[in-house]
Amino acid sequence: MDLGLDLALPPKVTPRAFARLAEIAEADGSPKCLRVAVEGGGCSGFQYEIDLAEGPEADDMVLEGEGQKVLIDPVSAPFLSGATIDFADELIGARFVIDNPNATSSCGCGTSFSM
Repeated sequence: MDLGLDLALPPKVTPRAFARLAEIAEADGSPKCLRVAVEGGGCSGFQYEIDLAEGPEADDMVLEGEGQKVLIDPVSAPFLSGATIDFADELIGARFVIDNPNATSSCGCGTSFSM
């Protein structure tokens, strides 16, 4: 299935997201990587899975900044082409968020989208 996704634009990670990841690692006492994946499911067709990982897998895309790493597996990478990974601390809660130009619509929770 060709979704017309462009692999030429790697995702970007904001300094705020790298700073939050550094805070998490410091509080935990050991370095942590942020793993961002796209999976089928969710109320709009695809959903983001955001977890902490000990380190990268051999085929991960690794985005580095401020001594921190964000990991993206090769299956998820095309879905995140040109996306921005950020951290938002809002009244409704603090969380990592993804601004994805490939998403044609998303649900209210912000973790599910369609293409």
